[in-house]
Formats: sequence, structure tokens, C-alpha cells
Amino acid sequence: MDKNTIITQVGQKIATQILDDPHRTIIADESLISSGLIDSFSLVDLALIVEELYDVQIDDAELTADTFDSLSQLADLILARQ
Repeated sequence: MDKNTIITQVGQKIATQILDDPHRTIIADESLISSGLIDSFSLVDLALIVEELYDVQIDDAELTADTFDSLSQLADLILARQ
């Protein structure tokens, strides 16, 4: 699986399951956490979605803007774990 595919899939999951706005497009470098698009409660939901979709383990300590603030960062983390 390539980075762009992961970005597209996770972006769609965020739009539909977390933001409840299936028409919302999230670009690869858009700030998720620091912009307030995703709050701390939704961050846990996002981690669960990622773990289920890609069979990777996300540690609680990684649920920060340093690792989860953009789809690009998140895709890099997923690819590194596969």
C-alpha cells in the first residue's frame, strides 16, 4: 500500500466517521489537531480506526500533534509499522 492511498482512506474515514461530513476533503498536510479539526476524544477514535484498518499498534504516548497532526504524518507512521 502506498502513502497516497493511506492518506485518501484515512481522510475519508475522518470525514465520515469523526466529522460526520462525507463531503469534507482533508488534504495531506492539513493540520488536524493544532487547528482544532480533531479534538482529544476524536483522536482516540482516529487511533482505533487506524489500528483496525491497517493492523498496526498505536501507543497512547503517540497520540500527539507530533505524530497525528496531518494525514501525511499519520501515513508515514502506518507505513513504518507495516
